[in-house]
Amino acid sequence: MSAATNHAATASAPAHGGRASRPQRLRDGAAAPLLAALGLAAFWLFPDDLGLMTRILTAALYVLSLDLVLGYAGIATLGQAAMFGTGAYAAGIAAVHLVADPLVLLAVGGVAGGLIALATGTLILRGRGLTLLMLTIAVAQIVQEVANKARDLTGGSDGLSGIDPGPLLGLFRFDMYGRTSYLFALAVLLAGFLVARRIVRSPFGLACRGVREDPVRVAALGGSPKRLLVAMYAVAGVFAGVAGALSAVTSGIVGLDSLGFSWSAEALVMLVLGGTGRLWGAILGTVAFMTVHHLLAATDPFHWMLFIGLFLMGTVLFLPGGLASLADRFTRGDRP
Repeated sequence: MSAATNHAATASAPAHGGRASRPQRLRDGAAAPLLAALGLAAFWLFPDDLGLMTRILTAALYVLSLDLVLGYAGIATLGQAAMFGTGAYAAGIAAVHLVADPLVLLAVGGVAGGLIALATGTLILRGRGLTLLMLTIAVAQIVQEVANKARDLTGGSDGLSGIDPGPLLGLFRFDMYGRTSYLFALAVLLAGFLVARRIVRSPFGLACRGVREDPVRVAALGGSPKRLLVAMYAVAGVFAGVAGALSAVTSGIVGLDSLGFSWSAEALVMLVLGGTGRLWGAILGTVAFMTVHHLLAATDPFHWMLFIGLFLMGTVLFLPGGLASLADRFTRGDRP
């Protein structure tokens, strides 16, 4: 399959290369150092909001996983929460009954998310379009119901609590102020971004983009579009599972809402807001959405949804490529 993947990657390269390739590489290369600098600056500037910012970083990794599926493989899904919640519950159960090491818990969550994605992706990726979309919703609903019924392990509707991770690297305890949680989440997000960037630039990632653009051509070159999509779906499941585990470790609780439809829908909104097919756009959209959400909900607890809707409408109408398209315009020298 590797030779076919290389052929498919070569075939898809011109569609993503050309004049825009070098500015795109420059922006991507600057994204990780910029994210690290801004994250550390926020740590010192907003010490009272570390809990909120930790949730934002966790959500950003989750939306990043959706970008791998939708932005780079073209798989429309409203069930990404199935992998996130599975990873969160797996890490939470492991923390309560088995291990306490935070890094091991992330690995447990990633494996759980990847396995559920691999198992379900093999079945649901037979469908296309609206059928596929409905199947992803069905998978998330089934997983949520299973978690609700297995209350001896998951706590059911009361949620899974009592998650008490041990010190990070045996040195840094998770304190009540959220300092360790925030820095841990920032490090995990940075690592996830770098790994995801390596994946989408690899022959495998280029082949998946080729399937998104022209699956018939990829098949004619000897590749297997379905296998490529299932593989990317599983990879994204690992990222979502790690994000879920990170949420469990840093918050100490896992609820059924981590598997809910609204969490999948919000992830899609944040991705579209930031810009699909741009890994750093997923992070930008998450930060913008959750920050605006927090500020508006605190200012007007009764009508904040109206302002969120207007904000999203304005972004979609005037920035159809998402907030990340502003960087594209500045790079090309266009007016914003």
